[in-house]
Amino acid sequence: MSEITLLESVTAFLQRSHGHYINGQVVRGQEGKIFSVVNPASNEVIATVNRGSQAEANAAMEAASTAFHGSWAQTSPMERGNCLIRLADLLQKHREELAQLESLCSGKTIQLSRMLEVGASAEYLRYFAGWSSKISGETLNVSLPSFKGEQYTAFTRREPVGVVVGIIPWNFSIMIAIWKLGAALACGCTIVLKPSEYTPLTMLRVAELAKEAGIPDGVINIVNGSGTGVGAELLTHPLCAKVTFTGSVPTGLLIGKSVMENGLLRATLELGGKNAAAFLADMSIEKIVEGILEAGYVNQGQICAAAERFYIPSVHMDAVLKLLSERLSAMKIGSPLDETTEMGPLANKEHYEKILSLFEKARQEGNEIIYGGRALEGKGFFVMPTVIRAKSAEDTLMKEETFGPIGTFLSYDSEEELISMMNATPFGLSASLWTNDLSKAMRMIPRIRAGILWINMHTFLDPAVPFGGMKSSGIGREFGKAFIEHYTELKSVMMRY
Repeated sequence: MSEITLLESVTAFLQRSHGHYINGQVVRGQEGKIFSVVNPASNEVIATVNRGSQAEANAAMEAASTAFHGSWAQTSPMERGNCLIRLADLLQKHREELAQLESLCSGKTIQLSRMLEVGASAEYLRYFAGWSSKISGETLNVSLPSFKGEQYTAFTRREPVGVVVGIIPWNFSIMIAIWKLGAALACGCTIVLKPSEYTPLTMLRVAELAKEAGIPDGVINIVNGSGTGVGAELLTHPLCAKVTFTGSVPTGLLIGKSVMENGLLRATLELGGKNAAAFLADMSIEKIVEGILEAGYVNQGQICAAAERFYIPSVHMDAVLKLLSERLSAMKIGSPLDETTEMGPLANKEHYEKILSLFEKARQEGNEIIYGGRALEGKGFFVMPTVIRAKSAEDTLMKEETFGPIGTFLSYDSEEELISMMNATPFGLSASLWTNDLSKAMRMIPRIRAGILWINMHTFLDPAVPFGGMKSSGIGREFGKAFIEHYTELKSVMMRY
């Protein structure tokens, strides 16, 4: 194994005293109340962070509100976009530093950190920057009668909602934060972000780069701490105008209830699910296996849109599982800082223990573990990529989100049966359909209940394409021009003259 050498700037950053970033300044927070950041590849503490309290939550929200009504409101739309472009340039300039921090905190392979966490984040910022000067309303022809020669006209305008609270998960700590930050700032909002306790460091560094990019103090604020502690303080704060959350369905339901009870706040909730990938019989065994690897095993399966339920034609099932097991057995599992590693550790101990418990649940229910299904020996939170043949659609692993490198497989015999099984879930974030028959694909697309449906691909996102779920997988959309609706209020103006 040959790991990359950590940059001096990364080592120095880890050794700093970490807390929060509020109103353009590093804020230490509660010195006596810290939590540890653990490298999931070694199970060793690499940094400590001071927990936020009500004081830090208040300071961040007040700073964001002051900037919203002051410096950011006085910044022209074009300049807001220029700020995001400069931040994108700085992300690229500091790509290796940020990627190393991300891999150390989350266990994501260094190649994925470079490409997605930093590279893609910069591209998303540039996309949002382009929208900052293009947010508009429309003029309307009204039909009110004139009694004394008076006339009427009307128009609409989009106005920023105000201070946004963003709750960030641990699987993509930079990129998902950038999705929320870029959308908010492009629309004229300000933001307070609460990263996951497992991956709290990278956005502290990004916030410093944002200041270097010329984004005024108070526009971006970072508060670290627990969801039930500082997270709850932010969500229920009287200055909060909108919540944007990416994470689990149970937590999202609690947040949704909270925002409704606290003044009908605006909310965007992207909540994951139990995503399906379906392969039609015209696909070759090799193409099916390539699709499965793409759909289910990138980043150890720790992607909200990743596939977990795989539907294979009965005639192909045995051959697919055999070849897939061979491909997984050849996969290099190891340090995320080794550039040749294909799969790193799970991101944290809690998730590692959850995945191990799901392996045991599969055994208890009589599922056939074709490959994997166990932890790897040694330090760190490593598990084998796993292939499970389910007994029925009612098995736990066909219904419960695993968020790990576990593919659960069922066979089918007819396309009607396939559509029924794909839709037999309370979730509806994503799905993919793999076929060489365009006519069949076009006829099946309207029948599959998912917010995003891929054809012959899976998990690829583009900033121009709206992203979000149906059913219990969430409310609202990110990206495209659809995000504008969720970060602005539509105001109607009527005039008599």
